[in-house]
Amino acid sequence: SIITQPKFRMNIGNQCCVFLSTFLCISICLGEDYDLDDKTGLGRSFDGIGSLSGGGATSRLLVNYAEPYRSQILDYLFKVCFLHLEGYEWWLMKEAKKRNPNITLIGLPWAFPGWVGNGENWPYSFPDITASYVVSWIFGAKQYHDLDIDYVGIWNERSFNSKYIKLLRYTLDKSGLERVKIIASDNLWEPISSVVIADKELQDAVEILGVHYPGTNTVPEALKTGKKLWSSEDYSTFNDNVGGGCWARILNQNYVNGKMTATISWNLVSSYYEDLPFERDGLMTAKEPWSGNYVVESPIWITAHTTQFTEPGWTYLQTVGHFTHGGSYVALTDERGNLTIITETMTHDHSVCIRPPLPSYDVTDQNVTFHLKGTFVRGLFFPPLFWSFSIELDVDEVYTFTTVRNGQRGSYPDPPPSAPFPKSYKDDFDVSGNPYFSEAPNFADQTGVFEYFTNQTDPGPHVSTLRQVVTQRPVTWVADADQTISVIGDYQWQDLMVSCDIYMESVHAGGVFIAVRVNKGGGVVSHFHFWVNYPFKLFNSDRTRARVWYTLTLTVKGNYASADLDGYPLWKNAVLWEPRHGWAAIGTSSFELAQFDNFAIEALA
Repeated sequence: SIITQPKFRMNIGNQCCVFLSTFLCISICLGEDYDLDDKTGLGRSFDGIGSLSGGGATSRLLVNYAEPYRSQILDYLFKVCFLHLEGYEWWLMKEAKKRNPNITLIGLPWAFPGWVGNGENWPYSFPDITASYVVSWIFGAKQYHDLDIDYVGIWNERSFNSKYIKLLRYTLDKSGLERVKIIASDNLWEPISSVVIADKELQDAVEILGVHYPGTNTVPEALKTGKKLWSSEDYSTFNDNVGGGCWARILNQNYVNGKMTATISWNLVSSYYEDLPFERDGLMTAKEPWSGNYVVESPIWITAHTTQFTEPGWTYLQTVGHFTHGGSYVALTDERGNLTIITETMTHDHSVCIRPPLPSYDVTDQNVTFHLKGTFVRGLFFPPLFWSFSIELDVDEVYTFTTVRNGQRGSYPDPPPSAPFPKSYKDDFDVSGNPYFSEAPNFADQTGVFEYFTNQTDPGPHVSTLRQVVTQRPVTWVADADQTISVIGDYQWQDLMVSCDIYMESVHAGGVFIAVRVNKGGGVVSHFHFWVNYPFKLFNSDRTRARVWYTLTLTVKGNYASADLDGYPLWKNAVLWEPRHGWAAIGTSSFELAQFDNFAIEALA
């Protein structure tokens, strides 16, 4: 039963699922022998394969897809017959739960609201405030979205604080949230492992030791804790066939080498603009809601080799490991008569992950024979004739052998063809009632938060607007811009006109801008912009004022730029050399309230 698309080539394309109770890929060639046995007991319990939706608005464009394509993408990501994954944005979590009610939900802070740090870029100075904020977030998930959060982390890839972890555990318990478990510290194995060993109270507070990008390896101290070990962020690799090979290798070897029972990918779906940092690092690609195009990439099919034929709660056999001539194998049982074996023979050059560095190693074609032994064999649903079987393994292949008979390859008709962002685009931000999504389609916030807003103080044409609502710099994970900005459009745009009505809400300071040729995203933003600050001298004695609507228009063609305010030309044919191309954008000069309306783009080239 082939569970990958026929067009997916390289030898990974020979991925095969064999039902042990029906037939086998038998090789007449003799090869290396590998025993699958439980005479010394079973291994650790399998906790699942997950993926992060966040840490850079990675699912931002997904919500803008029209049906049926949006549901098709969600099915590939979450439906039981496809994959088991994790996500933590509200809408995405609810869609995941619809398709798989047993899915696990995790919250991991990457940043905190500015007030949590009380003016400092640090969340631990007032740990009681930070703990209360996290607990309130968990209560909000239940109260407003009917979502139960199962695990919560500390702070993504930053220093942990033992006092805060203990206080968080105490606050969770005091609030009746004993079921919510803590993962720490979403960084490196050390020093968290040694500190947990030395501190009994901390040991009791932490349920999972989570590490990022472990390179499939662990450390002795982590094993000594007796805690479950997770690769709580991994992969982060371009989702071509090499990325699929990376994912196949680490899904097996995270357990074989490091006894990690869960692997969580960053990120779930590459649903953000091409040319933003880490483009196409998702398990699949869905970055064109305007066309409906999406691509089911190789990591999706690799994930299915495990998730279609196991469940969280299955148990690894202790007799798992590496093949003599390269590659690895794992075996899991539900202890009720089912067995699944996953093999991978990924070569070095076809399985390099973005991090950490991968030492050289060799893989060659080989014949292997599995011998099923021990007490668990008596519960399997096939006779002794099939307690040994052989297979010829080529390089860069993934095989699943299983007694599970309900696995299937999910598929839909091909989506529409890829198409560039429309050259003519308008949005008046008028939505009736309460919109299901708070963000306007296709705007991708890089800093700040831009949401739909009902302007009840304006009885005129600006009742429905888009508003920047973050008024204090957050406690950031890494370096971030000191202004807010949301990008839209096509990174290759060169000549274009952008127009937007703007409204400054800060009376004595602040400013609003529209921009073109935005050629960097993430924490560092580069663009050519048209600012309107308070106060801004226009001509004669006129000045712009807060709480007044203005229309800004910025036109760039070749090396020349022109700008109008309310139809009055401020400058014309100003010389512009850099940047040469990029997105359009709106933003504010600081973290301040500001509104936007009647946004329009005309791309000239």
